[in-house]
Amino acid sequence: MPLYEAKMIHHYDTRWATYEDDGSTRLMTIDEKAQRLHPMPRYWVHEDEIDKKIEGKADSPWLLGWRRVARATDERTLIGALLPEVGAGDSIFLAVLDSAEAASRSQLVASWSSLVLDYVTRQKMGGTNLSFFIMEQLAIPGPRMSVKGLHLPRPWDSWIGAAVDRLNAWSITGERRAALRAELDALMCHVYGVNRDDVDYIMETFPIVKRHDDERFGEYRTKRLVLAAYDAMAEAISTRQVYRSPFEEVAE
Repeated sequence: MPLYEAKMIHHYDTRWATYEDDGSTRLMTIDEKAQRLHPMPRYWVHEDEIDKKIEGKADSPWLLGWRRVARATDERTLIGALLPEVGAGDSIFLAVLDSAEAASRSQLVASWSSLVLDYVTRQKMGGTNLSFFIMEQLAIPGPRMSVKGLHLPRPWDSWIGAAVDRLNAWSITGERRAALRAELDALMCHVYGVNRDDVDYIMETFPIVKRHDDERFGEYRTKRLVLAAYDAMAEAISTRQVYRSPFEEVAE
């Protein structure tokens, strides 16, 4: 079985980087992801060793892992992903899921990947290790998460699950991927009860995200998309209407 390392994963992405034959690493291409190619690890472990490690600790084939090394000054701090039952090196810390948690794994991934939880994580970081004791301090919404008055087009778990699944469908455009992530980020801001001014402030605390957006798009696109989705959800709540995505015209 492959041994995953932190550099191989990112938000909604277990094929972030791959090893080359000479031992170097590189980001996987869009074409490789579209072909559903898996990253090549540097090391392999026997499947029996994985079974021994998780025996009696989990009754789900899924593991939720996050990068152990993290800094509050990086582009993002809490970088996690849902992993299949693979080996994980010491650069990835793992949370095992029981059967109930596995059923709501998409909600967990969405909350872990959100900008609002990343912001909170940054306030707790005093070094470069995102240790278990820090993760245990974070308020993670449960599987029954909801926002009073916000009605989604389908049940919450189904709506979030569909968005997370589409983010893992590598044939979608970069624009569609950005829109889906913005909707999940906006939803989590509502789940945490963050008002619009604070959402605006939180977005400004990610200067590297902003700089990269300015370089690529000539604007802070991530902030614009998140606020657009947040406003559309707020409008749906105030008018008691079913939420309608402001990005429906964005191509897959």
